[in-house]
Amino acid sequence: MFMPPTMGATGVKYLLAMYLNPDVMANLSQQDMDTIMAGHQDFIRTIRESGEMIGTQALAPVADASVVRVRGGLPAVTDGPFLESKEFLAGYYLVECASKDRAVELAAMIPDAAFDGLGIEVREVVFFADAESEIPGS
Repeated sequence: MFMPPTMGATGVKYLLAMYLNPDVMANLSQQDMDTIMAGHQDFIRTIRESGEMIGTQALAPVADASVVRVRGGLPAVTDGPFLESKEFLAGYYLVECASKDRAVELAAMIPDAAFDGLGIEVREVVFFADAESEIPGS
């Protein structure tokens, strides 16, 4: 079932998902790593000041992850994720902005986007519930 975009006072919500490749990260210099960290601080400041930031989270290493699948009504938990890709979701920014063009512009400001082998996925959020809101249809 299609749900219309979640509109707020300023626009549409977008997930800016940061994907990390451990091989790429291992080959970055300390200066590059410092540039990335400082760039994230600057980016957070920018989107806070513009009012576009909803939230951001960095995720623990994939080695600490588990995958849960329910089979026969019982949860089956495995270490993971073990994906075919070397890249994995490392964190995200949740923003609310006027358009996808603006979301892409914001994604280009995230310092990881400037390094070969790293990238930012921009996806529109079509459903958003926080602790204060009700789930549609309930």
